[in-house]
Amino acid sequence: MFETAELGHSVDKETFNTEVPKLREALLNAQFDLLEAKRFPVVILIGGVDGAGKGETVNVLNEWMDPRHIVTHAFAEPSDEERERPPMWRFWRALPPKGKIGILFGSWYSAPVVERVNGQMKKGELDHVLERIGHFERMLTDDGALLLKFWFHLSKKAQKKRLSDLEDDDLTRYRVTKRDWKRFEQYDEFRSVAEKVLRETSTGSAPWSIVEGVDERYRSLTVGKAILDALTARLAETAPVEEKRTKAPKKTDRASKAPEQPAFGKKDILGELDLSKSIDKDSYEKKLERCQRDLNLLSRDDRFKNHAVVLAYEGSDAAGKGGNIRRVTAALDARRYEVHPVAAPTEDERAQPYLWRFWRDVPRLGQFSIFDRTWYGRVLVERVEGFAPEADWQRAYGEINDFEEQLDENRTIVIKLWLQISKDEQEARFSAREKTGFKRYKITEEDWRNRKKWDAYQLAVNDMVERTSTDIAPCSFARPCRSRRAGRRPTSCDCASPPP
Repeated sequence: MFETAELGHSVDKETFNTEVPKLREALLNAQFDLLEAKRFPVVILIGGVDGAGKGETVNVLNEWMDPRHIVTHAFAEPSDEERERPPMWRFWRALPPKGKIGILFGSWYSAPVVERVNGQMKKGELDHVLERIGHFERMLTDDGALLLKFWFHLSKKAQKKRLSDLEDDDLTRYRVTKRDWKRFEQYDEFRSVAEKVLRETSTGSAPWSIVEGVDERYRSLTVGKAILDALTARLAETAPVEEKRTKAPKKTDRASKAPEQPAFGKKDILGELDLSKSIDKDSYEKKLERCQRDLNLLSRDDRFKNHAVVLAYEGSDAAGKGGNIRRVTAALDARRYEVHPVAAPTEDERAQPYLWRFWRDVPRLGQFSIFDRTWYGRVLVERVEGFAPEADWQRAYGEINDFEEQLDENRTIVIKLWLQISKDEQEARFSAREKTGFKRYKITEEDWRNRKKWDAYQLAVNDMVERTSTDIAPCSFARPCRSRRAGRRPTSCDCASPPP
């Protein structure tokens, strides 16, 4: 696989000086076309063997283009904060927005390769990581990102010469460490693992480009032209799908869409819930107090320092999510939790993959993240209201499952609650809110309009549960346990249950 990168390619100085001005001008023009269009991001991965010119090439790219619109991240050993979150968290946060170029120097491939070579990762574990990387990269490219992957290669002989030359020069000696020479001793193992990784992760939408790293002029021109060609080709595409994803349909378009119908024989999960259950005031208050006490003690247990909790709330409008969250947080130390109310995405959030704004708020170990509305909006409101094309919300089920699986593998307990009320009960609560001065802010014309799509939302919820309720992150339902005497809001105490 690496044979063609050991042929000794080189570019003479005269040719290089002739080619660079034209290449720089073309790259700058393409970069500003990208910035103006804001249709997609460009993610450039830089990997390869030590001494092959990765750092020099990153510097050249920042010199040839406008560095104000390039976000460069060099990933070293993860920090304590990064270790307490899923391994991909540091990369999720580093993704460039649409219209920008992101250079990731030492990407999500570095740790798996090194750990496999050093025996810290078994073959089966590496296969699992590569599968996860494939899912992530497919999500990026499906979302419109231009993903360019460059692997800088040197033969064993060339790498030894490169390291020796750097070490012999007083100005560059600092760049060669004992770790570099230790890795050189493992060259054959590195080459074998790297070849497997590149072979299994080079795809049609995100292929690897292997760059011969001996001659700096050759590698600079090779990478620069590859970026230019890919960027120019993408910018030249007509009918950009990315614009359709970010542009909300008109209300008339949504209203004219025929309602979705359930498939024949499909199980109606919400329809099987018993919404008539109730609880008397005294029992409610005693059980709530006991639940809050137990939750407080569990959150202070020394063992919880090695875990985190993601509490995800979804449900019908006016089903009591806010009240339920207040009862949960009342049991917790305020320093241990953060509540994230989720509204329509901002302009910055629309410039990223839809999961990005949730990735940012993944909790550290020993902490709670409570989401009032969640990533399930992609397969609920965005599906029903037509904000996301069908291809996007259909693939979101798998992306969501993968996200929650990563949380679980990082010792994060994922608790998903759906709060359900009947259509008549919702109407009664809407009307009560309109008549109560301090609750009027809770009801809008949009809430009333959404009621007209009650059946479509119920169908979307059934599909959501069927396709995302897993062993590691099951969906639970909180029924409207109204007190007979006090008319209290739902509580998940004793009433939460997995899908029927």
